[in-house]
Amino acid sequence: MSGPAVKLASRKACLSPKVCLAKVSDPSSQTRIVPDTPKSRRTRGRILDVAMRLFGEIGYAGATNARIAEAAGLTRGAMLYHFPDRESLVEAAVAYIQEARQQLLQTAAETAPRGPDRTDHAIDAYWRVLHEPSFVAFAELERAARTDPLVRARVAEAQAAFDRAEIGDQLFDLVQGGVGARLQAGRDLARFMLEGLAQARLAYDSEARTANLLAVIKRAARMLNRKGSEQDLWPEG
Repeated sequence: MSGPAVKLASRKACLSPKVCLAKVSDPSSQTRIVPDTPKSRRTRGRILDVAMRLFGEIGYAGATNARIAEAAGLTRGAMLYHFPDRESLVEAAVAYIQEARQQLLQTAAETAPRGPDRTDHAIDAYWRVLHEPSFVAFAELERAARTDPLVRARVAEAQAAFDRAEIGDQLFDLVQGGVGARLQAGRDLARFMLEGLAQARLAYDSEARTANLLAVIKRAARMLNRKGSEQDLWPEG
């Protein structure tokens, strides 16, 4: 695309490669529609997939729009056509990564067994998906959000949705006795210990130490899932 970079007048209609019908206004205030064609959707999907991969591989700061365009095999003009600025790319990338995370969790939840092994399966499944590109990329965005207001605003929305819905209703829906705060504590303990462990760098005996920690997490989660009073955990509550 020749001439000055354009701005999206409405980004909400262009958040994913499946939906891309956005009004674009140029400096002369004329407005046109970006066609929602199969080719356009494929190109946006390729850009967002590359962005997700590079966020995980070289970090958010290193994965500039220009670097993403180069890795996707696009010219600068083609990149500007789909994502005229960093904000439009970040908004679409967060939505794309979030959808990929949701799909992984849904698949894990659908294959979860019934019975006493359900908790162990959930923990093993979540440990596996934490190493998938979408989860690695999102973890990198969370780190970037600490100092980048643009990323923080987009990531916060995704974090809230994930915390309320995905963990609660899909993979960690492990109702086997524990209820209320007791069950929530089991979910939170397993989730945040696994996420922390995924970011850790164990300097020696990493496989054995990781296996031991996973066993401890499973045992703690099973204990919290048992029937019992909240007073057992919080006697002063």
